[in-house]
Amino acid sequence: MGASVPQLTLGLLVGLVIGIASQAFLPLFQQRVRKRRPRPLPPTDDQGDWEAPTFDSGGSSAEDDDNLRVVEGIAGLIGNTPMVRIPSLSEATGCDIYAKAEFLNPGGSPKDRVALTMVETAEQTGKLIPHTECCLFEGTVGSTGISLAMIARAKGYRCHIVIPDDQAQEKYALLTRLNATVEKVRPVSIVNSNHFVNVARCRAREYSQTASSVTITSSPSESHHSHRTHVALRGHHQGYFADQFENPANFAAHFNQTGPEIYRQMRGQLDAFVAGAGTGGTLAGIARYLKPRIPQLKVVLADPTGSGLFHRIKHGVLYTPLEAEGTRRRHQVDTVVEGIGINRITRNFAKVLEPRSSNASTPAAALPWVDDAVHVTDEQAVLMARYLVSTEGLFVGSSSAVNCVAAVRTAQQLGPGHTIVTVLCDSGQRHLTKFWNDEYLQALNLPTSFPDSLAFLD
Repeated sequence: MGASVPQLTLGLLVGLVIGIASQAFLPLFQQRVRKRRPRPLPPTDDQGDWEAPTFDSGGSSAEDDDNLRVVEGIAGLIGNTPMVRIPSLSEATGCDIYAKAEFLNPGGSPKDRVALTMVETAEQTGKLIPHTECCLFEGTVGSTGISLAMIARAKGYRCHIVIPDDQAQEKYALLTRLNATVEKVRPVSIVNSNHFVNVARCRAREYSQTASSVTITSSPSESHHSHRTHVALRGHHQGYFADQFENPANFAAHFNQTGPEIYRQMRGQLDAFVAGAGTGGTLAGIARYLKPRIPQLKVVLADPTGSGLFHRIKHGVLYTPLEAEGTRRRHQVDTVVEGIGINRITRNFAKVLEPRSSNASTPAAALPWVDDAVHVTDEQAVLMARYLVSTEGLFVGSSSAVNCVAAVRTAQQLGPGHTIVTVLCDSGQRHLTKFWNDEYLQALNLPTSFPDSLAFLD
């Protein structure tokens, strides 16, 4: 017996509902199946070529691709460090304060750039030959020595570091683990032949001269080759004094690398750049790259207690009252800060004292490369480092802390709405036995508290 009209109508309605529902839920079901689908396996002997599955990342930029690059060896890890905005300092000042995280270089500082550039420049000019008896010599308070020792291991060189005996113990340990010869000397004035820089220069000369004592024997038929062989041997036994304070490769590393990176990362949008100076290479290289591209940029020197560079920028005279009084605890710079501050003009720092234009009649010639300087006390540096740990989890060293104090001071001077960039050039891990040692600080009557505000800068 056939179905009645109401039954047929009901069947049609049910079918229509099922059809609509299946169309609505089919994409969701397919998506769920895709998510649960196992990833393809690598090919076995009887399978064809296999390609790894690709996933949609939501779009990527060239900058993202650069961050995912595969590099060659330790040298490939140097540079291209990230830029980080520091929220607590930014909110406290009403400015955007950024820092280039140079402590993330493989050797822990921007000196990796300098060390690699100095060594590669020496190789290009024939002063060094990789994987020979060539030896790198340098006088340093730590960071450049560590970077050179790292590069030396990768390139097959020996490394001899001369360093003052009052530095943080971590530096000596790192140098030793990198298989460098570590020679400690008392801190004295640069005019003293026992200054660490002068000793390193002397050791390099002595090392090169040892090749002269090697006796080369040859048969009569080979005599015409003897001079060539002797020269080749000396070239393979070269002592190379890196001379970071005066070597123009120091400046070049930051002019050609760090400066362009900052410009790219900030897209040219910054109002001030703040950095300390030891050799002067970082400040000079970055300032001379950025200033012509950002005409209104303000470059500020961050200078610790006892250094003469603050006075040189502010007053045009290199001196400190403490030098006249003769009361300094140390012969180089009277401060707990390591790595920046100096009482002489190096060849690299002199780059920011040169005229902006070779044409003295142009207005640009009268404009400075460095516009201002901020003096940072030991107490301010110590408290800034501890404030950054408390508020940001950033565990920085003494040079980074000085830079951050000066960055805040610059932001306060410029007023809200400006963008300031500085450098985090060292981690606190390299300063545990001095700058981050409570007993050491208390003996110098320095604070060991962890502030929760920037009131210590009021």
